[in-house]
Amino acid sequence: MEKATSCRPRPELPLNRPRASRFLRFRITAAYVAFFSLLFAIFSFFVYEMLSRSLEARLHSTLQAQAATAANLFADEMNETGGNEATSIAEAISEMSLNGSSIAVERGERLIGGRLEPRGQWAMARKTVGKVEYTVIASASTAPIAASLAALRNVLVIGFPAIVLLAAAGGFLLSSRALAPVASMARQAAGISGSNLHRRLEIGDAAEELRTLAASFNELLGRLDQSFDVMRRFVSDASHELRTPLSVIQGEAGLALSRERSAADYKESLTVILDESRQLARLVDDLLNLARADAGKVRIEREDLYLNDLVSGCVKGYQTMAASRGMRLEFRDEGDAPYCGDETLLRRMIANLVDNAIRYTGEGESVTVSIEHGPESIAVRVADTGVGIPPEELGHIFERFYRLDKARSRDAGGFGLGLSIVKFIAEAHGGSVTVDSCVGKGSVFTVTLPAVGSRTPAREPSFADD
Repeated sequence: MEKATSCRPRPELPLNRPRASRFLRFRITAAYVAFFSLLFAIFSFFVYEMLSRSLEARLHSTLQAQAATAANLFADEMNETGGNEATSIAEAISEMSLNGSSIAVERGERLIGGRLEPRGQWAMARKTVGKVEYTVIASASTAPIAASLAALRNVLVIGFPAIVLLAAAGGFLLSSRALAPVASMARQAAGISGSNLHRRLEIGDAAEELRTLAASFNELLGRLDQSFDVMRRFVSDASHELRTPLSVIQGEAGLALSRERSAADYKESLTVILDESRQLARLVDDLLNLARADAGKVRIEREDLYLNDLVSGCVKGYQTMAASRGMRLEFRDEGDAPYCGDETLLRRMIANLVDNAIRYTGEGESVTVSIEHGPESIAVRVADTGVGIPPEELGHIFERFYRLDKARSRDAGGFGLGLSIVKFIAEAHGGSVTVDSCVGKGSVFTVTLPAVGSRTPAREPSFADD
């Protein structure tokens, strides 16, 4: 007895995107706060240092002025009192006491009056009275400066967290607003799948950078939508083409096994099965080649050759087929056309073009193959006088499994892969293929290959010279 198990649906990626968006906002906010905090710390240090130096410089300047004033007062009192130092010092100190500074007087290096602040700044002024030189010193405590700086430090320390919190809130709001279009794009993108690639992102009036991003993403969606359409059509057409030969093989095998038959009947059934198997193998081979081309795994084995010999050989191989259809197939050779390319792929390209021209050209008409070579390029043209291609279908003839409506049957139109392979081979050699057609007058397919890098190979006899 099997053990019952419960399966929980795996969360889809879009469910995690808002969380990732929040993380991005947090990272932006954190970076903003860190940068703002660094700037604020530098600014606070600069303000503190500038204020400290300014207060100290102002106090020093004041003390210098007070020392000079006190020195003048002391000299005047000495003159008035006849040289009484104690009285003159007391008068000078009394006069200067209102300024909040302490005055001291020295004679030589001896303090003869007044006092000095033990911890503070000071400034001095020298004065000569009679023949004696006195030094008047004005000093003041730095406690007021320290108190002012302490108050500033308290303001900065207390205000710093508040400012950082405000910066964090503002940064989060700004980042949320800036990333709102991105979140909207993420929600819209999460709702786009293979079934609704026609939808496009809309972000309204967002920043120019985001509009450019949305436009690029919409262009990508357009390319994906087109690729999905091609893929769906390719799968549908491939299934249809594979089903037809398989149905024929299955039907023939079933019919042969339904009852006893003669050897001739079995041989006829096996012949039908063999023919259909060959067509099926050819189709699978074409699909594999195109798949390898899409994956970039086809190697171009370049070798020196004469392109006119290669084309001549391909044309000779289709002479019987053209004769059986009552049409004329000719090759116009302009002389040696040395080229360096993959001989197998080039033969396949020319054969597909000639085969396509013969299939769409009626009895009594003609198919002409020609080569025009110049110093920079070689052009291979396959012209027919067949039914032609309607203008509205010219843009689709190189698509896989695309065939004209007039020739939808496999017997007349093949699988619809021939021109796709022609386009791939031409582009793999650095060239291109174009078509010029008129309904009722025929078509001209031109393959242009670059001649740069070609070198003349040793001339050897080939089947084209037979």
